[in-house]
This record gives sequence, structure tokens and C-alpha cells, in this order.
Amino acid sequence: MASATASRDAASDWEAVRGAADIQYAPLAPAKPPEPAQVPEWLQALGRLLEAIFAPIGRLLGMSWPLFSNILIALAVLLALFVLWRILGPAIEAWRRRSGEAVPEAWVPAAEEALALLEDADRLAAEGRYAEATHLLLRRSVSQIRQARPDWLHPASTAREISALPTLPDSGREAFATIATRVERSRFALRDLGSGDWADAREAYARFARIELRA
Repeated sequence: MASATASRDAASDWEAVRGAADIQYAPLAPAKPPEPAQVPEWLQALGRLLEAIFAPIGRLLGMSWPLFSNILIALAVLLALFVLWRILGPAIEAWRRRSGEAVPEAWVPAAEEALALLEDADRLAAEGRYAEATHLLLRRSVSQIRQARPDWLHPASTAREISALPTLPDSGREAFATIATRVERSRFALRDLGSGDWADAREAYARFARIELRA
């Protein structure tokens, strides 16, 4: 009797569980695969046009159109990158140069160097060789400019061109011109220089040795 009652209770519980609406017993319907994305008609037309133009070339090269089209796409990407580099490369390089350039420091010839030069020149002047002494000052002045700012000069720069450099301070141009004029007079006009010319050139070099050369 107890066994029959337990069987009825189990069957009742089973029916109650089966009848619960929040429990899924039926198999799920298979998921519907997503529809493939539709390629726009204009893009399809473009693909057909490219295939008509380039597919014969691919066949001549022994390649199928899918393979040849992938190669053409890679070449197109490389070409686009090259064009972008040619357009943007100079601007990027200019920006890098500007950001990497340090502000040039003022340059003044070393006092010991200038004094040593004047001693050599004074020795020549004491022997009456004023033209050689003045020419030594000129050559040393050019060397100092080249040492400080090599971009201001080129191998064919003349003393007259250097004396007119707009990048030289006014005092530097005046002092250099004083020396250069006397050297030109002795070398090209074949006129001997005297002690007065030497004194003017020496004083001009003393002024030139104190200028600051800035870019």
C-alpha cells in the first residue's frame, strides 16, 4: 500500500515538473546562418571592369584572376604608401630638423689664439713686411669664420664677398673689410703697404677677434 502511494506521488511530481513553463524540454531549433553581406552594385561593376582589363595579363603570366587580383591590390597599397611618403616626407623631415636643431651658441675666437696670431704678424711687421703681416690677418679671419660657421662660406668665396656677408655683425663686416681692402691693394694694385696700413689692419683684427658670430 505504501509502495503504491509513493509511486503515485512520484508520478505527480514528474507531471508537475514537466508542466513547468520555465523549463525547456523540446530541442532548440537550429540557428539560422547570417545572410552574407551584399556587395554594392558599383563595386561589383568595378571588379568586373578590372577583371576584364587585367585578367588577360594574369593569364599571360600563368596566374589565375583571384591570385593576380591579390597581387594588384598589394601593388596598389604600396603605390599609395609611396605617394603619401612623397607628399608628407619633406614636411616630416623638415619638422624633424627643426625639432632637432639646437640654438647655435655665440662663437668668439680664443684670446690665446688671437694673441699668438698677432705676435706672428707683429714679427713680420717689425721686419717691414707689412703686406705679409696683413695677409696673415686676413687668412686667419677667414679661417675663424669657416671654423665658426662653415655654412656661410664656399671654396670660391672672395674676401670682398665675405666682407658683405649679411650674417656677419656690422662691426665684423667693417673690421674684415678694413683688412681685406689693404690686402687687395697690395696684391692686385701692386701697392706696398706702410706702417699706417698695418696699424689699421691690426686694430681691425683686434675688433674682429671680439665679435660674436651667430647663425
